[in-house]
Amino acid sequence: MPNKFLQPGEQRTAAVEDLFAVVAPRYDLINDLQSLGLHRRWKSTVVRMAEVKPKDRALDVCCGTGDLAFALSRAGADVTGLDFSPAMLAVAERRAGERVRQQMAPGHFLRGDAMNLPFPDESFDIVTIAYGLRNLAGWERGLEEMWRVARPGARLLVLDFGKPENPFWRTLYFGYLRIFVPWFGKIFCKDSDTHAYIYASLQKYPAQRGVAAKMESLKCAEVQVRNLVGGAMSINYGRKPRML
Repeated sequence: MPNKFLQPGEQRTAAVEDLFAVVAPRYDLINDLQSLGLHRRWKSTVVRMAEVKPKDRALDVCCGTGDLAFALSRAGADVTGLDFSPAMLAVAERRAGERVRQQMAPGHFLRGDAMNLPFPDESFDIVTIAYGLRNLAGWERGLEEMWRVARPGARLLVLDFGKPENPFWRTLYFGYLRIFVPWFGKIFCKDSDTHAYIYASLQKYPAQRGVAAKMESLKCAEVQVRNLVGGAMSINYGRKPRML
């Protein structure tokens, strides 16, 4: 059965915005439940791989409610979070306000298009995206934009759902996404399609191997894939060379 949030072509952006408008209020809670809290560990791994240095400028694309942006900020980066969903940004801004009250660096958040980033070339030392590349109408275009705004020497990192190599584990994992995960949407968002979307969106997404191949075509250096939970999740890493 087609998923109403997975639309073709230019319609996809509006459909995904509708999706996140629905899930935003419970997004963090559901992430904790469906990953047993492991998503926080995976994001911490992204931050470690980013090798944050003092005064690094970091851009977190499709920042959502701000988890990864705040983690990069805690590591010492000057962070900008960008997302196209007003509902998700509202949660991030509220969390940023709480950080200000706790005398912690809040980060900066703005609304924008991941496929047309509103920044000059070579603006950032770190460019990340977590659970966002798969949702773009053109994931390759999104990666090209991340590359464009990265400075020479910058680290690019992509965290997302993966496709396990092991056939048995892949079958179990896809079964979990297809049968059980939609219940989180049904229970917390009154709409199973919100989380059935995850499995649907993975079908044509090339996952870690495709992202690695695209990074190589962009001439990224040190391209690597770190598989998590047997490849059910993955982190793609590449570095923009200092000299082309």
